[in-house]
Amino acid sequence: MKLFVGLGNPGTKYARNRHNIGFMAVDQIADDHAFPPWRSKFQGQLSEGRLGRERVALLKPETYMNNSGQSVGEAMRFFKLEPEDVVVFHDELDLAPGKCRIKSGGGHAGHNGLRSLHAHIGADYDRVRMGIGHPGHKDRVSPYVLGDFAKADADWLDALIRGIGDGAVFLADGDTGRFLNAVSLRTAPPRSSGSPKKAKSETPPEKSQSNPASAPPSPADDSRSPLQKLVDKFR
Repeated sequence: MKLFVGLGNPGTKYARNRHNIGFMAVDQIADDHAFPPWRSKFQGQLSEGRLGRERVALLKPETYMNNSGQSVGEAMRFFKLEPEDVVVFHDELDLAPGKCRIKSGGGHAGHNGLRSLHAHIGADYDRVRMGIGHPGHKDRVSPYVLGDFAKADADWLDALIRGIGDGAVFLADGDTGRFLNAVSLRTAPPRSSGSPKKAKSETPPEKSQSNPASAPPSPADDSRSPLQKLVDKFR
């Protein structure tokens, strides 16, 4: 069994925040793969279903970001899971908007949700890092992540979230390569090779030729009578 955790803050006030992209990801997975309605459990919202051959529990902690580890720890103990069975979806300042990377273990890089997870379950869980870009200065990070996505972000955000839904089965099966490929097909679809070149004509166009029937006869071949010449002149 796998536990997929989306990080965010509960309530409509935060629903479109950059910090809530983890909630958006697991919501998309639930919608795409016909998971049952969410129910309150483990200090969060839980939905259980299957992704391919793998049983998966989706969890959105409602403890607020800074205490996400409490909810995840409860769920792990109930399902008797190890950190290696947990995949966490979270916003990533150090990736360009729309980029997606997988990481296993490592530090929390100052992310408060990951910091809480480290404290409660250790560091040996997998992360799906979803790029939101950096505001440019550390003093602007808090209002930036707690701010809503801009209208200009709509296209790349939709592509990223839909790509995660597309690849969720591969992620549950441990095939991170195919998961990232599914995301890439949404976020960076292959371009067509361009308009086909016009086919060259197999035969060169014929040069314009005068119509012998309409050309006046040369003086040497002119056998018309004087009267005929006068008639032709005034036609």
